[in-house]
Amino acid sequence: MTFQGPKRDNERIPVPSLHGEVQVFQPITILDISHGGAQIETPFPMLLDSLHDFRLSLGDRSIVVKGRIAHSQVGELTENSGVVYRTGVEFIEPSDHAQAAISDYLAALRARRDQPNIVDAELAE
Repeated sequence: MTFQGPKRDNERIPVPSLHGEVQVFQPITILDISHGGAQIETPFPMLLDSLHDFRLSLGDRSIVVKGRIAHSQVGELTENSGVVYRTGVEFIEPSDHAQAAISDYLAALRARRDQPNIVDAELAE
Protein backbone atom coordinates (compact mmCIF):
# COMPACT_ATOMS: atom_id res chain seq x y z
CA MET A 1 0.00 0.00 0.00
CA THR A 2 1.38 3.38 -0.99
CA PHE A 3 0.91 6.62 0.99
CA GLN A 4 -1.21 8.94 -1.13
CA GLY A 5 -1.34 12.13 0.92
CA PRO A 6 -3.28 13.39 3.94
CA LYS A 7 -6.25 11.36 5.22
CA ARG A 8 -8.43 14.42 5.84
CA ASP A 9 -9.25 17.63 4.07
CA ASN A 10 -9.10 19.61 7.32
CA GLU A 11 -6.48 19.58 10.04
CA ARG A 12 -7.63 18.32 13.45
CA ILE A 13 -6.28 20.29 16.38
CA PRO A 14 -6.00 18.71 19.86
CA VAL A 15 -8.02 20.51 22.54
CA PRO A 16 -7.32 20.58 26.29
CA SER A 17 -10.90 19.87 27.39
CA LEU A 18 -14.01 19.81 25.25
CA HIS A 19 -17.17 17.87 26.06
CA GLY A 20 -20.20 17.03 23.98
CA GLU A 21 -23.20 14.74 23.89
CA VAL A 22 -24.49 12.09 21.55
CA GLN A 23 -28.11 11.19 20.96
CA VAL A 24 -28.76 7.47 21.13
CA PHE A 25 -32.19 5.91 20.71
CA GLN A 26 -32.95 3.42 23.49
CA PRO A 27 -35.94 1.06 23.56
CA ILE A 28 -38.84 2.23 25.72
CA THR A 29 -42.25 0.79 26.59
CA ILE A 30 -45.17 3.14 26.00
CA LEU A 31 -47.87 2.52 28.61
CA ASP A 32 -50.36 5.12 27.38
CA ILE A 33 -50.45 8.02 24.97
CA SER A 34 -52.53 11.14 24.31
CA HIS A 35 -52.28 14.17 22.05
CA GLY A 36 -50.27 15.94 24.77
CA GLY A 37 -47.87 13.26 25.90
CA ALA A 38 -47.23 9.71 27.01
CA GLN A 39 -46.35 7.59 30.00
CA ILE A 40 -43.34 5.36 29.36
CA GLU A 41 -41.21 2.77 31.12
CA THR A 42 -37.43 2.63 30.83
CA PRO A 43 -34.63 0.69 32.53
CA PHE A 44 -32.92 4.02 33.29
CA PRO A 45 -33.99 7.26 35.04
CA MET A 46 -34.64 10.39 33.01
CA LEU A 47 -33.73 13.88 34.19
CA LEU A 48 -36.68 16.14 35.05
CA ASP A 49 -37.34 18.93 32.52
CA SER A 50 -34.82 17.47 30.06
CA LEU A 51 -35.77 17.44 26.37
CA HIS A 52 -35.54 14.33 24.20
CA ASP A 53 -36.54 13.20 20.74
CA PHE A 54 -38.87 10.20 20.86
CA ARG A 55 -39.30 7.92 17.85
CA LEU A 56 -42.77 6.37 18.03
CA SER A 57 -44.11 3.56 15.86
CA LEU A 58 -47.84 4.18 15.63
CA GLY A 59 -49.24 1.29 13.64
CA ASP A 60 -47.90 1.64 10.12
CA ARG A 61 -46.56 5.18 10.70
CA SER A 62 -43.44 6.33 12.53
CA ILE A 63 -42.92 9.81 13.89
CA VAL A 64 -40.33 11.68 15.93
CA VAL A 65 -41.61 14.09 18.56
CA LYS A 66 -39.75 16.25 21.05
CA GLY A 67 -40.78 15.64 24.63
CA ARG A 68 -40.07 17.15 28.05
CA ILE A 69 -39.70 14.87 31.06
CA ALA A 70 -42.49 15.96 33.41
CA HIS A 71 -41.88 13.31 36.10
CA SER A 72 -39.86 10.14 36.57
CA GLN A 73 -39.97 7.66 39.41
CA VAL A 74 -39.22 4.05 40.21
CA GLY A 75 -42.11 2.05 38.80
CA GLU A 76 -41.13 -1.37 40.06
CA LEU A 77 -38.23 -3.53 41.15
CA THR A 78 -37.83 -6.92 39.49
CA GLU A 79 -35.38 -9.74 40.09
CA ASN A 80 -34.63 -10.23 36.40
CA SER A 81 -34.34 -6.72 35.00
CA GLY A 82 -33.74 -4.67 38.15
CA VAL A 83 -35.31 -1.23 38.35
CA VAL A 84 -38.00 -0.07 35.93
CA TYR A 85 -38.65 3.69 35.82
CA ARG A 86 -42.06 5.14 34.98
CA THR A 87 -41.81 8.53 33.30
CA GLY A 88 -44.29 11.14 32.12
CA VAL A 89 -43.44 12.86 28.84
CA GLU A 90 -45.04 16.09 27.62
CA PHE A 91 -44.89 16.49 23.84
CA ILE A 92 -43.41 19.87 22.88
CA GLU A 93 -44.76 21.52 19.72
CA PRO A 94 -45.39 18.36 17.68
CA SER A 95 -45.48 18.92 13.93
CA ASP A 96 -48.76 18.77 12.01
CA HIS A 97 -47.64 15.40 10.61
CA ALA A 98 -46.98 14.06 14.14
CA GLN A 99 -50.30 15.41 15.47
CA ALA A 100 -52.19 13.76 12.59
CA ALA A 101 -50.40 10.44 13.14
CA ILE A 102 -51.19 10.50 16.87
CA SER A 103 -54.84 11.42 16.19
CA ASP A 104 -55.22 8.61 13.65
CA TYR A 105 -53.59 6.11 16.00
CA LEU A 106 -55.79 7.14 18.94
CA ALA A 107 -58.92 6.93 16.76
CA ALA A 108 -57.95 3.40 15.68
CA LEU A 109 -57.38 2.37 19.31
CA ARG A 110 -60.75 3.79 20.36
CA ALA A 111 -62.54 2.04 17.49
CA ARG A 112 -60.96 -1.29 18.40
CA ARG A 113 -61.73 -0.77 22.10
CA ASP A 114 -65.38 0.14 21.43
CA GLN A 115 -66.15 -2.90 19.27
CA PRO A 116 -68.22 -5.52 21.08
CA ASN A 117 -66.58 -8.86 21.71
CA ILE A 118 -68.22 -11.47 19.50
CA VAL A 119 -68.03 -15.05 20.62
CA ASP A 120 -68.78 -17.84 18.19
CA ALA A 121 -71.00 -20.21 20.12
CA GLU A 122 -74.08 -22.40 19.92
CA LEU A 123 -77.04 -22.48 22.25
CA ALA A 124 -77.52 -25.90 23.80
CA GLU A 125 -81.15 -26.96 24.19
